[in-house]
Amino acid sequence: MITYVPVLLRDRPRHLQIILGGVIPVIFGAVAGILIGVSAGAYWAWSIFAGIGGFIAGFEHRDGWGGADRGFFGGLFYGTALLVTHAIVGTHAKVSLGSFPPFLVVITAIIGMFLSAAGGRIARAEREHLGLQERPEPD
Repeated sequence: MITYVPVLLRDRPRHLQIILGGVIPVIFGAVAGILIGVSAGAYWAWSIFAGIGGFIAGFEHRDGWGGADRGFFGGLFYGTALLVTHAIVGTHAKVSLGSFPPFLVVITAIIGMFLSAAGGRIARAEREHLGLQERPEPD
């Protein structure tokens, strides 16, 4: 049986932590900000793809709590980049942004938090099932 155990985010070099935890969610949000003015279907497909990425990102954490932290901030960056890019592009949204569009940032942060927390929890259960020992937190 082949088992894949991802490298934890905390064990990666700082520049990769920044790219994985901040830059990528901003890029995905910017693309969503463009797509929301192009096609509802393309926007939702991209959003689902981003959500799957958020879930998988949770696997790079010791547990659901670590995944939740990353997902919250990733969702915050994603939603902010989406709104800023959409405003810069200036197209009409094909999907409703609600009566108060900045609230979308809160929604994406919460969704990101839950998705990454679920990934982190599943990863922890799998590591426990495999009998893998956790390294202690660095001081």
